[in-house]
Amino acid sequence: MAQDTSDPPWLSLPAEVAVVLRPVVRDIVEAIIDGIPRDVPVYAMPMEGRFGQGVRQGVTIALNRFLDLPGTRLPALSDDGKWVYENLGRGEVRSGRSLESLLAAYRYGARVTFRAISRTVDVSQMPPDALLALGESLFAYIDELSAASAQGYAQEQSERAGEQVRLRGELLEMILRGDSSDGGVPRLAAAVGWTLPEVVGVALVPFPHVDGLRTALGPDALVAERGTDVVVVFPYAARSARRRDLDRALRGRRAIVGPPRPWQQAGESLHLATSAGAHGVGPAPDQADAETSPVWVEDHLAELVVHAEPLATDDLARTRLAPLDGLRPAARERLTETLLAWLRHQGQRAPIAEDLFVHQQTVGYRVAQLKELFGDALDDPEVRFELELVLRAGHR
Repeated sequence: MAQDTSDPPWLSLPAEVAVVLRPVVRDIVEAIIDGIPRDVPVYAMPMEGRFGQGVRQGVTIALNRFLDLPGTRLPALSDDGKWVYENLGRGEVRSGRSLESLLAAYRYGARVTFRAISRTVDVSQMPPDALLALGESLFAYIDELSAASAQGYAQEQSERAGEQVRLRGELLEMILRGDSSDGGVPRLAAAVGWTLPEVVGVALVPFPHVDGLRTALGPDALVAERGTDVVVVFPYAARSARRRDLDRALRGRRAIVGPPRPWQQAGESLHLATSAGAHGVGPAPDQADAETSPVWVEDHLAELVVHAEPLATDDLARTRLAPLDGLRPAARERLTETLLAWLRHQGQRAPIAEDLFVHQQTVGYRVAQLKELFGDALDDPEVRFELELVLRAGHR
């Protein structure tokens, strides 16, 4: 009668295989233990301690279970056995090894076992069907061991990835809180393998535009859900290439990117990104498409200043009044009041001089200084508008 194709191959394996091999299981185990370091170089280490105990336990359980199978419909692995091989797969992840090394060790064990059977059992007396069943049984059995270990390996990787995501989210929250009191941020950053940058930017990405975001941004970015948005903290670099990379990764996601801040002040970058979103900075949702670039708040500071956003005013003032940095306080004060008057009166010397209570010649001298410091920027209507905004807001 033909064997049911759903039957395991060991159903037709002669029981004498198990009877003859039981007394020499220990010898086979030692042969496998001795040979694995030679056949699988990654295991070329003393088979001692927890590692050696684990290998010896795994080989012993595997052999004894295999000898339980001839002539039965038993599954390849018992529940306890499956746990053992899943755990061996997990151990490979913890040890930083690939799964292939463990599977190679299983294949080596199968070869040693087959040779032992050939020496111990008179295979010449076995019918061809039994020899075929023996080979199939060993292959099928090793496949089951391999599958259990692969499952454990994948589960460990998944759990570690989940824990990594959780810790990176915790790090993001600590950075946004400016939590630097006990060195917790540097320690956690080191623990998750994230290089803590001096300057960061914070981006807001609304649902449902977050698919594939972690992959697109890469490991340099911290990504975590926050309410109805996903928040991203990333190392901020002024280099145009880095900005182009981020622009490409965030394109089509209706992202708003806050201005750069020292990581201890990352909350300010988030605040400005949130404020920009609340005030409708950038394209309206119904105008956004797959090619829409993210909104970079540092390019829209004047719009936020108009909305009386003090942090935006500070940022815009630092940017626009930067040419005056390095002047002595008295000189800076004289030039900023002259600049505001020049902007207010559109460069007309007489009303400027009247406002400042100085001679028109003095106005001409100061305006010449301003043009030397600011260069062609004073010819740009948008720059003049932003300068007047920050100076009227009291920045000097």
